[in-house]
Amino acid sequence: SGLPSNVSWDAWYQQLPRDQWAVWVSHHLPWLTYWWNTQKLFPASSVIAYNPALLSEEDAKLMEKFGMRTYMQAMIRQQGEYYCLHRDMMVGFGKWGWSPLDLKDPFAGGEGKVHLWHGAEDLIVPVILSRYISERLPWVVYHELPKSGHLFPVAQEMADAIVKSLLLGEQ
Repeated sequence: SGLPSNVSWDAWYQQLPRDQWAVWVSHHLPWLTYWWNTQKLFPASSVIAYNPALLSEEDAKLMEKFGMRTYMQAMIRQQGEYYCLHRDMMVGFGKWGWSPLDLKDPFAGGEGKVHLWHGAEDLIVPVILSRYISERLPWVVYHELPKSGHLFPVAQEMADAIVKSLLLGEQ
């Protein structure tokens, strides 16, 4: 909501067709989300099905390096598959009734900033959305990581770089 159609459609077409369907179901028919992602007639969401096509080159290296597939399967399903995956889809892709562009500066008098990091090669969340939102909200400091994907926070020394950036006030 609130994003121009060209931005929304660009983000839409960056997804795999199977994910376009899964997102469409979560948005328009949220009560079918669990069924859609567990039945065998149509392909489920790539995230839920662990489709390796969603991993950027950097993400694939991180998964291999840390042996993250098994670890992440357990972590993201701690509260059960329905609550951790299907309900997240319904919330994330549902009808919000508000736009992220309508958010007000959370800091009194503009004395603070919200920092947003995004991997430019993120194949799960289209980077075009973060770019657009950060351009429209002056209190958001945007950090785009050129060769990073969705899993950049677990990359070696990334947590240190983020904390350093916050403490030193780097833009």
